[in-house]
Amino acid sequence: MDTPELDRARDPNRREFLALGVGALLVAGLPFAARRTPRVIRRAHPVMGTIAEFAVVHGDARHAHAAIDAAMEELRRVERTMTRFTRTSDVGRANLAAPGVATLVTAETALVSAEALRWAAGTGGAFDPAVGRLVELWSVNSRHEPPAAAAVQPLAHRRLFESLEADRVARGPVLVRRDGDARLDLGAIGKGYAVDRAVDVLRRWGIRQAVVDVGGDLYALGDGPDGGGWRIGIQSPDDPARMAGELLVRDAAVATSGTYVQGFRYRGHLYHHLMNPETGAPRETPERSLTIRAATCMVADVAATALFGMTAAESRRRLDRLAPDAEVVRAM
Repeated sequence: MDTPELDRARDPNRREFLALGVGALLVAGLPFAARRTPRVIRRAHPVMGTIAEFAVVHGDARHAHAAIDAAMEELRRVERTMTRFTRTSDVGRANLAAPGVATLVTAETALVSAEALRWAAGTGGAFDPAVGRLVELWSVNSRHEPPAAAAVQPLAHRRLFESLEADRVARGPVLVRRDGDARLDLGAIGKGYAVDRAVDVLRRWGIRQAVVDVGGDLYALGDGPDGGGWRIGIQSPDDPARMAGELLVRDAAVATSGTYVQGFRYRGHLYHHLMNPETGAPRETPERSLTIRAATCMVADVAATALFGMTAAESRRRLDRLAPDAEVVRAM
Protein backbone atom coordinates (compact mmCIF):
# COMPACT_ATOMS: atom_id res chain seq x y z
CA MET A 1 0.00 0.00 0.00
CA ASP A 2 1.24 3.50 -0.82
CA THR A 3 2.26 5.70 2.05
CA PRO A 4 -0.05 8.62 2.83
CA GLU A 5 0.48 11.69 0.73
CA LEU A 6 2.52 14.47 2.25
CA ASP A 7 0.48 17.32 0.83
CA ARG A 8 0.39 20.58 2.73
CA ALA A 9 -2.42 23.09 2.34
CA ARG A 10 -0.06 25.93 3.20
CA ASP A 11 3.43 26.82 2.11
CA PRO A 12 5.96 24.61 3.93
CA ASN A 13 8.64 26.24 6.00
CA ARG A 14 12.30 25.26 5.81
CA ARG A 15 12.07 22.66 8.58
CA GLU A 16 9.12 20.93 6.93
CA PHE A 17 10.81 20.89 3.56
CA LEU A 18 13.91 19.28 5.03
CA ALA A 19 11.69 16.51 6.33
CA LEU A 20 10.89 15.57 2.73
CA GLY A 21 14.26 13.89 2.30
CA VAL A 22 14.68 10.35 3.63
CA GLY A 23 17.51 9.15 1.40
CA ALA A 24 21.06 10.30 0.91
CA LEU A 25 19.81 13.63 -0.43
CA LEU A 26 17.55 16.06 1.38
CA VAL A 27 15.46 18.68 -0.38
CA ALA A 28 15.28 22.14 1.17
CA GLY A 29 13.22 25.02 -0.19
CA LEU A 30 15.01 28.32 -0.49
CA PRO A 31 13.61 30.97 1.86
CA PHE A 32 10.23 32.12 0.60
CA ALA A 33 9.64 35.73 -0.35
CA ALA A 34 7.00 37.68 1.49
CA ARG A 35 4.72 37.51 -1.57
CA ARG A 36 2.40 34.52 -1.98
CA THR A 37 4.03 31.62 -3.82
CA PRO A 38 2.41 28.75 -5.71
CA ARG A 39 1.38 25.77 -3.65
CA VAL A 40 3.92 23.00 -3.08
CA ILE A 41 2.37 19.55 -3.35
CA ARG A 42 4.41 16.80 -1.70
CA ARG A 43 3.90 13.06 -1.88
CA ALA A 44 5.85 9.96 -0.95
CA HIS A 45 5.33 6.39 -2.18
CA PRO A 46 7.30 3.13 -1.91
CA VAL A 47 8.90 1.88 -5.13
CA MET A 48 12.11 0.08 -6.16
CA GLY A 49 12.82 -0.98 -2.60
CA THR A 50 12.97 2.61 -1.39
CA ILE A 51 10.80 5.74 -1.19
CA ALA A 52 9.96 8.00 -4.14
CA GLU A 53 9.36 11.58 -3.04
CA PHE A 54 7.81 14.35 -5.09
CA ALA A 55 7.69 18.09 -4.54
CA VAL A 56 5.63 19.83 -7.24
CA VAL A 57 5.04 23.57 -7.46
CA HIS A 58 1.67 24.26 -9.11
CA GLY A 59 -1.37 26.44 -8.56
CA ASP A 60 -3.83 23.58 -9.13
CA ALA A 61 -3.46 20.87 -6.49
CA ARG A 62 -5.73 18.42 -8.33
CA HIS A 63 -3.66 18.73 -11.49
CA ALA A 64 -0.43 18.34 -9.51
CA HIS A 65 -1.67 15.16 -7.85
CA ALA A 66 -2.74 13.70 -11.18
CA ALA A 67 0.70 14.47 -12.61
CA ILE A 68 2.37 12.78 -9.64
CA ASP A 69 0.11 9.74 -10.09
CA ALA A 70 1.22 9.48 -13.72
CA ALA A 71 4.89 9.90 -12.78
CA MET A 72 4.58 7.21 -10.09
CA GLU A 73 3.10 4.80 -12.60
CA GLU A 74 6.08 5.48 -14.85
CA LEU A 75 8.47 4.61 -12.01
CA ARG A 76 6.59 1.38 -11.43
CA ARG A 77 6.62 0.57 -15.16
CA VAL A 78 10.39 0.93 -15.35
CA GLU A 79 10.73 -1.17 -12.21
CA ARG A 80 8.57 -3.95 -13.69
CA THR A 81 10.65 -3.88 -16.84
CA MET A 82 14.18 -3.80 -15.40
CA THR A 83 14.11 -5.35 -11.94
CA ARG A 84 16.24 -8.44 -11.33
CA PHE A 85 13.86 -9.65 -8.64
CA THR A 86 11.22 -11.16 -10.94
CA ARG A 87 11.36 -13.87 -13.58
CA THR A 88 9.14 -11.92 -15.96
CA SER A 89 11.07 -8.64 -16.31
CA ASP A 90 13.51 -8.10 -19.19
CA VAL A 91 16.42 -8.54 -16.81
CA GLY A 92 14.90 -11.55 -15.09
CA ARG A 93 14.26 -13.34 -18.40
CA ALA A 94 17.75 -12.55 -19.70
CA ASN A 95 19.34 -13.89 -16.51
CA LEU A 96 17.33 -17.12 -16.79
CA ALA A 97 18.21 -17.71 -20.44
CA ALA A 98 20.93 -20.23 -21.25
CA PRO A 99 24.36 -18.79 -22.12
CA GLY A 100 24.46 -17.69 -25.74
CA VAL A 101 20.67 -17.49 -26.11
CA ALA A 102 19.36 -14.05 -27.08
CA THR A 103 16.51 -12.63 -25.00
CA LEU A 104 14.21 -10.15 -26.69
CA VAL A 105 13.88 -7.03 -24.53
CA THR A 106 12.45 -3.54 -24.75
CA ALA A 107 14.42 -0.77 -26.41
CA GLU A 108 14.66 0.93 -23.00
CA THR A 109 16.28 -2.06 -21.32
CA ALA A 110 18.72 -2.42 -24.20
CA LEU A 111 19.60 1.29 -23.97
CA VAL A 112 20.16 1.23 -20.19
CA SER A 113 22.14 -2.03 -20.44
CA ALA A 114 24.34 -0.61 -23.20
CA GLU A 115 25.00 2.51 -21.13
CA ALA A 116 25.91 0.35 -18.12
CA LEU A 117 28.32 -1.65 -20.28
CA ARG A 118 29.84 1.60 -21.58
CA TRP A 119 30.60 2.65 -18.00
CA ALA A 120 31.97 -0.78 -17.21
CA ALA A 121 34.40 -0.59 -20.13
CA GLY A 122 35.22 3.05 -19.37
CA THR A 123 36.15 2.28 -15.77
CA GLY A 124 38.18 -0.80 -16.64
CA GLY A 125 35.69 -3.04 -14.87
CA ALA A 126 35.68 -1.09 -11.59
CA PHE A 127 31.94 -0.96 -12.24
CA ASP A 128 30.38 -4.18 -13.52
CA PRO A 129 26.61 -4.53 -14.14
CA ALA A 130 26.98 -8.30 -14.66
CA VAL A 131 27.88 -9.17 -11.04
CA GLY A 132 24.31 -9.87 -10.00
CA ARG A 133 25.34 -13.26 -8.56
CA LEU A 134 27.91 -11.51 -6.38
CA VAL A 135 25.31 -9.01 -5.18
CA GLU A 136 22.93 -11.85 -4.35
CA LEU A 137 25.68 -13.76 -2.57
CA TRP A 138 26.46 -10.85 -0.27
CA SER A 139 22.80 -9.75 0.25
CA VAL A 140 23.97 -7.11 2.71
CA ASN A 141 20.44 -6.22 3.84
CA SER A 142 19.78 -9.71 5.14
CA ARG A 143 23.24 -11.05 6.07
CA HIS A 144 24.94 -10.80 9.45
CA GLU A 145 28.33 -12.20 8.40
CA PRO A 146 30.30 -12.38 5.13
CA PRO A 147 29.70 -15.29 2.74
CA ALA A 148 32.29 -18.06 2.60
CA ALA A 149 35.45 -17.17 0.67
CA ALA A 150 35.04 -20.36 -1.37
CA ALA A 151 31.75 -19.02 -2.72
CA VAL A 152 33.11 -15.52 -3.44
CA GLN A 153 36.44 -16.32 -5.11
CA PRO A 154 35.00 -17.94 -8.28
CA LEU A 155 33.15 -14.67 -9.02
CA ALA A 156 36.11 -12.30 -8.44
CA HIS A 157 38.55 -11.05 -11.11
CA ARG A 158 36.16 -12.10 -13.85
CA ARG A 159 35.25 -8.92 -15.82
CA LEU A 160 31.86 -10.54 -16.34
CA PHE A 161 30.53 -7.50 -18.18
CA GLU A 162 32.62 -8.55 -21.17
CA SER A 163 30.42 -11.62 -21.57
CA LEU A 164 27.21 -9.58 -21.71
CA GLU A 165 25.94 -8.10 -25.00
CA ALA A 166 23.18 -5.61 -25.72
CA ASP A 167 22.48 -6.07 -29.42
CA ARG A 168 19.78 -5.72 -32.06
CA VAL A 169 18.53 -8.45 -34.37
CA ALA A 170 15.76 -8.55 -36.94
CA ARG A 171 13.16 -9.16 -34.20
CA GLY A 172 14.36 -6.23 -32.10
CA PRO A 173 16.78 -5.45 -29.24
CA VAL A 174 18.20 -8.41 -27.34
CA LEU A 175 20.43 -9.23 -24.37
CA VAL A 176 22.87 -12.14 -24.55
CA ARG A 177 24.93 -13.68 -21.74
CA ARG A 178 27.96 -15.60 -22.95
CA ASP A 179 29.00 -16.69 -19.45
CA GLY A 180 26.61 -18.51 -17.16
CA ASP A 181 28.03 -16.67 -14.13
CA ALA A 182 27.07 -13.29 -15.59
CA ARG A 183 23.88 -11.94 -14.04
CA LEU A 184 22.67 -8.52 -15.12
CA ASP A 185 21.89 -6.08 -12.32
CA LEU A 186 20.77 -2.59 -13.39
CA GLY A 187 20.29 -1.38 -9.83
CA ALA A 188 23.07 1.20 -10.11
CA ILE A 189 21.64 2.84 -13.23
CA GLY A 190 18.00 1.83 -13.68
CA LYS A 191 16.74 3.92 -10.78
CA GLY A 192 18.32 7.03 -12.28
CA TYR A 193 16.79 6.22 -15.65
CA ALA A 194 13.39 5.81 -13.99
CA VAL A 195 13.70 9.24 -12.36
CA ASP A 196 14.43 10.79 -15.78
CA ARG A 197 11.32 9.13 -17.21
CA ALA A 198 9.18 10.30 -14.28
CA VAL A 199 10.40 13.86 -14.81
CA ASP A 200 9.50 13.58 -18.51
CA VAL A 201 5.97 12.61 -17.48
CA LEU A 202 5.71 15.66 -15.21
CA ARG A 203 6.84 17.84 -18.11
CA ARG A 204 4.14 16.35 -20.34
CA TRP A 205 1.61 17.28 -17.67
CA GLY A 206 2.80 20.86 -17.86
CA ILE A 207 4.76 20.82 -14.58
CA ARG A 208 7.68 23.23 -14.74
CA GLN A 209 8.89 23.22 -11.12
CA ALA A 210 9.42 19.96 -9.25
CA VAL A 211 11.83 17.62 -7.51
CA VAL A 212 11.72 13.85 -7.90
CA ASP A 213 13.88 11.92 -5.43
CA VAL A 214 14.02 8.13 -5.45
CA GLY A 215 16.27 6.89 -2.67
CA GLY A 216 19.00 9.48 -3.19
CA ASP A 217 18.73 9.73 -7.00
CA LEU A 218 17.21 13.13 -7.61
CA TYR A 219 16.26 15.51 -10.42
CA ALA A 220 15.44 19.17 -9.78
CA LEU A 221 13.15 20.56 -12.47
CA GLY A 222 13.07 24.30 -13.03
CA ASP A 223 13.11 26.82 -10.21
CA GLY A 224 12.28 26.29 -6.58
CA PRO A 225 9.11 27.75 -5.03
CA ASP A 226 10.52 31.28 -4.69
CA GLY A 227 11.89 31.48 -8.23
CA GLY A 228 15.47 30.50 -7.42
CA GLY A 229 17.06 27.08 -7.72
CA TRP A 230 16.27 24.13 -5.49
CA ARG A 231 18.52 23.76 -2.47
CA ILE A 232 19.61 20.15 -2.19
CA GLY A 233 21.10 19.04 1.10
CA ILE A 234 23.65 16.20 1.15
CA GLN A 235 23.05 13.90 4.07
CA SER A 236 25.86 13.42 6.56
CA PRO A 237 27.19 9.84 6.64
CA ASP A 238 27.48 10.16 10.42
CA ASP A 239 24.08 11.62 11.22
CA PRO A 240 21.04 11.02 8.95
CA ALA A 241 19.31 14.05 10.43
CA ARG A 242 22.16 16.42 9.56
CA MET A 243 23.26 17.94 6.26
CA ALA A 244 26.95 17.84 5.43
CA GLY A 245 26.58 20.30 2.56
CA GLU A 246 24.14 21.99 0.22
CA LEU A 247 23.84 22.44 -3.53
CA LEU A 248 21.77 24.87 -5.56
CA VAL A 249 20.30 22.85 -8.43
CA ARG A 250 18.12 23.78 -11.41
CA ASP A 251 17.32 21.45 -14.33
CA ALA A 252 19.96 18.96 -13.26
CA ALA A 253 20.33 15.65 -11.47
CA VAL A 254 22.17 14.77 -8.28
CA ALA A 255 22.92 11.27 -6.98
CA THR A 256 24.79 10.01 -3.95
CA SER A 257 26.29 6.60 -3.22
CA GLY A 258 27.30 5.78 0.32
CA THR A 259 28.60 2.91 2.42
CA TYR A 260 26.23 3.89 5.24
CA VAL A 261 23.03 3.26 3.25
CA GLN A 262 22.97 -0.55 3.09
CA GLY A 263 25.19 -3.00 4.92
CA PHE A 264 26.02 -4.85 8.13
CA ARG A 265 28.83 -4.96 10.68
CA TYR A 266 30.71 -8.11 11.49
CA ARG A 267 33.48 -8.19 14.08
CA GLY A 268 33.76 -4.42 13.92
CA HIS A 269 34.02 -4.21 10.13
CA LEU A 270 31.39 -2.61 7.90
CA TYR A 271 30.32 -4.62 4.85
CA HIS A 272 28.31 -2.43 2.51
CA HIS A 273 26.51 -2.87 -0.83
CA LEU A 274 29.09 -1.24 -3.16
CA MET A 275 30.94 -4.21 -4.62
CA ASN A 276 34.49 -4.35 -5.94
CA PRO A 277 34.35 -6.78 -8.89
CA GLU A 278 38.08 -7.43 -8.60
CA THR A 279 37.97 -8.72 -5.03
CA GLY A 280 34.40 -9.94 -5.04
CA ALA A 281 33.79 -8.03 -1.79
CA PRO A 282 32.61 -4.56 -0.75
CA ARG A 283 35.03 -1.81 -1.78
CA GLU A 284 37.65 -0.86 0.76
CA THR A 285 37.90 2.91 0.83
CA PRO A 286 38.12 5.67 3.44
CA GLU A 287 35.29 7.49 1.65
CA ARG A 288 31.78 6.97 2.92
CA SER A 289 29.83 8.85 0.28
CA LEU A 290 30.19 10.34 -3.19
CA THR A 291 27.82 12.86 -4.77
CA ILE A 292 27.62 13.51 -8.51
CA ARG A 293 25.80 16.24 -10.44
CA ALA A 294 24.90 15.56 -14.08
CA ALA A 295 22.47 16.53 -16.82
CA THR A 296 20.49 13.30 -16.38
CA CYS A 297 19.76 11.18 -13.35
CA MET A 298 20.82 8.03 -15.21
CA VAL A 299 24.33 9.42 -15.59
CA ALA A 300 24.46 10.78 -12.03
CA ASP A 301 23.28 7.40 -10.70
CA VAL A 302 25.78 5.22 -12.52
CA ALA A 303 28.66 7.67 -12.01
CA ALA A 304 28.09 7.81 -8.25
CA THR A 305 28.52 4.04 -8.10
CA ALA A 306 31.17 3.58 -10.79
CA LEU A 307 33.53 6.24 -9.41
CA PHE A 308 33.08 5.45 -5.74
CA GLY A 309 36.46 5.00 -4.05
CA MET A 310 38.49 6.56 -6.89
CA THR A 311 40.79 9.52 -6.30
CA ALA A 312 39.60 12.96 -7.36
CA ALA A 313 42.03 12.99 -10.30
CA GLU A 314 40.98 9.56 -11.48
CA SER A 315 37.29 10.41 -11.17
CA ARG A 316 37.79 13.53 -13.28
CA ARG A 317 39.64 11.56 -15.96
CA ARG A 318 36.83 9.03 -16.14
CA LEU A 319 34.17 11.74 -16.29
CA ASP A 320 36.04 13.62 -19.01
CA ARG A 321 35.70 10.53 -21.18
CA LEU A 322 32.33 9.16 -20.11
CA ALA A 323 30.29 12.22 -19.10
CA PRO A 324 32.15 15.52 -19.62
CA ASP A 325 29.26 17.63 -18.29
CA ALA A 326 29.07 15.71 -14.99
CA GLU A 327 31.04 16.60 -11.88
CA VAL A 328 31.92 15.30 -8.46
CA VAL A 329 30.42 17.78 -6.05
CA ARG A 330 31.17 16.10 -2.74
CA ALA A 331 33.25 13.16 -1.55
CA MET A 332 33.25 12.35 2.18
